[in-house]
Parts: sequence; structure tokens; C-alpha cells
Amino acid sequence: MAIAIKSVDEITKMRVAGRLAADVLDMITPKVKAGITTDELDAICHEYIVNIQDAIPAPLNYHGFPKSICTSVNNVVCHGIPGDKKLKKGDIVNIDITVIKDGFHGDTSKMFIIGKSSVKAQRICRIAQECLYIGIKKVKPGVHLGEIGKAIGAHTTQNNCSVVRDYCGHGIGSEFHTEPQVIHYDDGSVDKSPVLEAGMTFTIEPMVNLGGFEVATSKVDGWTVTTKDRSLSAQWEHTILVTEDGYEILTLRDEESI
Repeated sequence: MAIAIKSVDEITKMRVAGRLAADVLDMITPKVKAGITTDELDAICHEYIVNIQDAIPAPLNYHGFPKSICTSVNNVVCHGIPGDKKLKKGDIVNIDITVIKDGFHGDTSKMFIIGKSSVKAQRICRIAQECLYIGIKKVKPGVHLGEIGKAIGAHTTQNNCSVVRDYCGHGIGSEFHTEPQVIHYDDGSVDKSPVLEAGMTFTIEPMVNLGGFEVATSKVDGWTVTTKDRSLSAQWEHTILVTEDGYEILTLRDEESI
């Protein structure tokens, strides 16, 4: 399948959806603290997306996913299902938000550190965010898509971490997941990967582990992905537009500068 080039109207709608997704993370940030359950965070986000933003939480019922957001705690890599377990001091949690507005998606996530955490926890959260920004800065027309993963993979190696290989970023627009697949490591085929063009939109969302890159999917719920060696994992995500001379982060939050 060819990679879609968005029209001016589609890009306008993508900007709106991206802004809304970022706003959800801004809204929930002060509520993410010790003692709250991830189910409660899910309910707050659902209410905000549906009733305040007049939008749709994309994860809900997507291939049977039961909640409106993903909450991945500690050694959970991605697709964590909100539940009744309370967050505690020292936990790290990724909250992944995808909003649909006027038929278009905005997809983003960030890490939260609950109270005072270990040096290891702080380190993996920092390195994962650095990986996201390093990947984003590679984006411009004429560059091979694989350069993003090559740069991210090099940074994880330099920091004695690993990047998950089983999950990747993805094209996004009127569909939640579409071409291209945005891998976050060097697969040896950078020069054969697609060449970026203005108007492409996709996510960059490296999942970085303190230990090995291998992961396992829960046989109980069929969704929750954990590190095989139980090491901590962190992830940050943005939806990116390729512009005529570089990139635009459609889900950029006010707290960020890149």
C-alpha cells in the first residue's frame, strides 16, 4: 500500500485532532499521582474526550480493546489495560491517548513518574524521550524513513538500553494504523526504506527497555505487553507531519521545547 499524502484540508483536521490529544495529556497530568487507579484515569480521560472535546477515544473497542486509553506501568511496554490497581510512589506509567475528531486521529503518549523514583526509572524515562526527539529531528523530505530508526537505535545502544522490535510507529490519518511502519532500530535496510515526502503523517513512538528488547504478550487479556526480563520500559509518542522543509509535531504540548 502506498503512503498517503495528506491534502491541505486533511492536514488541518490532523492538526485539530493532534491538539486535542495533547490537551488530554495536559488535562490528566495533575491527576496522575499515588493513590489513583488507572481505571479512574481512564474514566476521567473518557469523560473529557467525549463530553468536553466532543471527540471519540480511538482505543475503545478497537479490535476489542476495552478502555479509552492505554496505561502501561513499570515493566509494561505498551497496551496496558486500565484497572483497579492504585499507582504508588516510585512507579513509572505511560499514558497513551488517541483522539478521533472529524474522522481524523491524533496519537500521543508521555511518561509520568509517581513521586520519588529510582535513578534507573528516571534514566529510562529520560533516554526514551531523547530517542523520540532524536527520531523526530531526522524527519524531512528526501530522507529515508529508516534513518529515524537508525538514529534511535544508536542512542539506545550508546546508553546500554534496548529498543523494542516487535512494535513500531505507524502511518495515521483517517485510519488509526496504516502505512508506513516506522521501526525504531536499524534493520540493515535503511536505503531500501521509503523516502519521506511533504504531506506524510505518522507516529514515532520508541519503546525503550533497561534490559533486553524481547517482549511477551499476556495470555490472560491478549493485550498487555511486558518486557520478557521484567526490566523497566518507557515510551513517548508524537504524531508527525512531514513539511516542505522538515517536520511539524501535531501533538506538541505546551510544556515541551524541541
